[in-house]
Amino acid sequence: MDSLSKEKRSWNMSRIRSNDTKPELIVRSFLHRNGFRFRLHDKKLPGKPDIVLKKYKTVIEVRGCFWHRHERCTKATSPSTNTEYWQTKFQNNMQRDKRHERELHDLGWNLIVVWECEIRGNTFPPKALLDFVNEQRNISSTFNARKS
Repeated sequence: MDSLSKEKRSWNMSRIRSNDTKPELIVRSFLHRNGFRFRLHDKKLPGKPDIVLKKYKTVIEVRGCFWHRHERCTKATSPSTNTEYWQTKFQNNMQRDKRHERELHDLGWNLIVVWECEIRGNTFPPKALLDFVNEQRNISSTFNARKS
């Protein structure tokens, strides 16, 4: 049984954002500080990725551990009430994520997935994001050295 009334639970759930979440804003700020310019939620791409770096043919998805079922993460808990609904919901989310990943790959896009727990812990920026930034810096500095 839920400890909250139906109205209170509805109000809580209505406050959960899908765009411009705090983890997403942190990643965007990090990219911007490092000189990257990007588009947000491009409707032309499968799944409307959170961050689109068209110049690098790369998209970044900032995923919540709870909603997208981050493996071995303590935030990926399952509610104890209405379990059948939640299992179906989580399964559909994961299938949709995989489908969008495949479609992006088929279109030639690179995907970086950043998990909510990677942002909130002491490990920010996560390795995949840091590797991307450093790789682009190296390519850029090599290109600029050749131009000189």
